[in-house]
Amino acid sequence: MLPDDSGLSIHLITQATRATFTDMYFHQTFLSFIHKGTKKVICPHNGELVGSEGDLFIFPPGSIISLENRPLVDADYQADGVSIANALIDAVYADQPAAQAAIGIQVVRGEEHKPEDVLALMKETLANTSLPEALRQHRLLEPLIWLRHIGVYLSKPDTDNPLSKVRSLIETDLSYAWRATDVASHFAMSEATFRRWLAKSGHGFAKVLLHTRLEKGLALLQSTHKPISSIALDCGFTTPSHFSEAFKKRFGIRPKEIRSREG
Repeated sequence: MLPDDSGLSIHLITQATRATFTDMYFHQTFLSFIHKGTKKVICPHNGELVGSEGDLFIFPPGSIISLENRPLVDADYQADGVSIANALIDAVYADQPAAQAAIGIQVVRGEEHKPEDVLALMKETLANTSLPEALRQHRLLEPLIWLRHIGVYLSKPDTDNPLSKVRSLIETDLSYAWRATDVASHFAMSEATFRRWLAKSGHGFAKVLLHTRLEKGLALLQSTHKPISSIALDCGFTTPSHFSEAFKKRFGIRPKEIRSREG
């Protein structure tokens, strides 16, 4: 894991069992560099996309998609996930015409563009603690400049989207026992007004809360070695069994199967 306070973080993602994850929400621009196995994505705009070793998937902020990670017969699925803050995107794409903004998921093919080279540059920059901050920030823009150079356009998030705002608030403390009245109060609304406002995004509060917690749990299972019991509590579930049941109901597999093969 290579987190950084400069707006970019890298997490190694591993998965032992093939699984499909539906309605996954991406708050920030997210890059997925595939190292082992394959990934299938169902994009509302671009249909079915499949990537394999060396390919790069680009998920725009605010996207909700379904994806399937497919391990190899003898090896876990493995990828590096890179989250990029909006400020870095703006520094490179602020002048892009609205008509050129990316729609849906994009794939950069490994054979043609070698995106692994750009990932190596990002890792080197984050790992070099001796770099002056100004130089570090400049180097972190280089991967985005490269993406723009090869024709990739990154869209800006809709910061007024109710779903984005509510999920961002919940993520500040997933273990808190959030109620609709708490969130409504934060946004200076009555509960009834808040529910109508959130409904404009097509989502109800209970579903948003559950999905936010489960998706964070999935991310922790894939990118850390924390015990499942700790992940359950950190994500706001009262017991590990409650987390496991909710996880299985949504994703079709138990949390432990993310880390160990079936059978």
